[in-house]
Order: sequence, then C-alpha cells, then structure tokens
Amino acid sequence: MTWISVDEIKRDLLGYLQRVEAGETLIIIRGGKPIAEIKPTLKTPNISRPFGLCTGEFIVPDDFDEPLPENIISEFQGK
Repeated sequence: MTWISVDEIKRDLLGYLQRVEAGETLIIIRGGKPIAEIKPTLKTPNISRPFGLCTGEFIVPDDFDEPLPENIISEFQGK
C-alpha cells in the first residue's frame, strides 16, 4: 500500500490510476490522516449466459403488452 496526499494525486491522477490498474492499493491522506482507499476492482470472468436459460420455466401471457386496467393504474398513482 502506498500513502499519497490529496495534492500528489491531483498532480498525477492518471499515473496513480495506472498504478492501481497494475494491482497497487493507494491510501489518500489529508493532514496526515487517511481519508480514502483506492484499490483495483475484482476482475469478473467474462462468461456469457446461455440463450434460453429459463426456457419452459414460465409462460408470457398473450395480453402482456396490453394496457393495465384502470384500478391498477389508480393504485400505482396512490388514488
């Protein structure tokens, strides 16, 4: 972990972000006290979900795209 001041990170933000991308964790300090931590995000594997994953688990009703009845719209509007 590297401790850097707010002024230092302002001067070279891109450089410090490149260090974070490389795996380094930075602690930002102001007045000698830590105020923030910048660390690399966890890399998630790029796994695509299979097409038709839930096939047969539910049926979309024929009236799915029809307007809602007035009583339901009124309830959403708090009437």
